[in-house]
Amino acid sequence: MKLYCLSGHPTLPCNVLKFKSTTIMLDCGLDTTSVLNFLPLPLVHSPRLSKLPSWVSKDGTINLEKELKECAGRVFVDSQPEFCLPERELLDLSTVDVILVSNYHCMMALPYITEHTGFTGTVYATEPTLQIGRLLMEELVTFMERVPKAQSATCWKNKEIQRSCLERSRSRP
Repeated sequence: MKLYCLSGHPTLPCNVLKFKSTTIMLDCGLDTTSVLNFLPLPLVHSPRLSKLPSWVSKDGTINLEKELKECAGRVFVDSQPEFCLPERELLDLSTVDVILVSNYHCMMALPYITEHTGFTGTVYATEPTLQIGRLLMEELVTFMERVPKAQSATCWKNKEIQRSCLERSRSRP
């Protein structure tokens, strides 16, 4: 028997249990804490957000004026927010036979798993869990579509840039 933890968040579990020839996923939570690193998505234009200064590295070599903005000593990504999906490198999610969902918070990564990993198994959840989870997912998608960002930032994902942002944030009083 093997147990894999695919989530780094303690309250949003995503565990996979392998027992003999059966693979069972226990919940599939979506970690949304990464959204805290993105600028807010205002429903109406905000001059305050649009006038934030661009982040530039200490030595001036890195300038991502279209991607990173600085506010109150913190650096934020100016793009559509991205979420932390369950770990995909530990095992092939297409081998999962069953997904057991305990509550509506722990099913937010379900569309990704069922649509993008080759999953062909069965999902079990109570009817209230399914209905509330569906409403929560639809609300999230509707909000993200209603407030689209003009650009999609990708350079900020570079490890050197992330390290520079952290160093600068820590060096401020």
